[in-house]
Amino acid sequence: MPKRVLVIVPFPLDDEGVANRRLQAAEIDLGPDIQFDFEPVKAGAALLDSPHDTMLAELALFEVGMTAQERGYDAVCSDTMSDSGVAALRSALDIPVIGPGRASYLTALMLGNRFSVLTQWDGWIPLYRKGIHEIGIDGQCASIRSINMRPDLKNLLGGKEEVVFPLLLAEAQRCIEDGADVICLGSTTMHQAHGFLAENLPVPVINPGPLSYAIAHMLLCTGLSQSHSTYHKPEVPKLGMTAAMLAAAQAYEAGA
Repeated sequence: MPKRVLVIVPFPLDDEGVANRRLQAAEIDLGPDIQFDFEPVKAGAALLDSPHDTMLAELALFEVGMTAQERGYDAVCSDTMSDSGVAALRSALDIPVIGPGRASYLTALMLGNRFSVLTQWDGWIPLYRKGIHEIGIDGQCASIRSINMRPDLKNLLGGKEEVVFPLLLAEAQRCIEDGADVICLGSTTMHQAHGFLAENLPVPVINPGPLSYAIAHMLLCTGLSQSHSTYHKPEVPKLGMTAAMLAAAQAYEAGA
């Protein structure tokens, strides 16, 4: 039986929107012994552009993933560079939980001395600064650059390639001028631009979603998972309460 990985989509998207996120898995070949299931949150943040949205995303992603282990999953990936829900899920689960933000930054420092984050929208810049600061590598971040184009969370970059790709390339070249040896794409919603940028830049370009899937695969192959000395298990889990909160939120959003 293949290993099963749950990828949690951070927005309550319909089937078409989830399918666009699922395309990331086709960008990396990890063989037939692992499968990735994409599941959206029931309700939650609109854009992840503020501490308000960060709070909602933490709860929403945790609710989807908190039963992953009992549902037979072998690992969990959070499909957002904010790494929403990752710490809480690492506390609740024994199976590996991976966030693409921290994975991207630390992988960048295996490939070069300094990295830049290239993003689509200024509204996401604080979440990168927060994630980078939390692991103490502010000095290794050469820059965070944005084309400041509001994201389409359902269709992603589809249909906008001729406009968006050249803008991203120009900002990526400025990242290199800033001293970046490696560029991290700032969102899993930008995965469609990875091939174009990788072909047209002289430095490695990290595609965060597929990277997190590869790390999940590596951890499963090596039998490693997060340490509960860091991510302490709750003495009194309140998973039922969390499920009830999200069910109420889903009903509220639906106008029930």
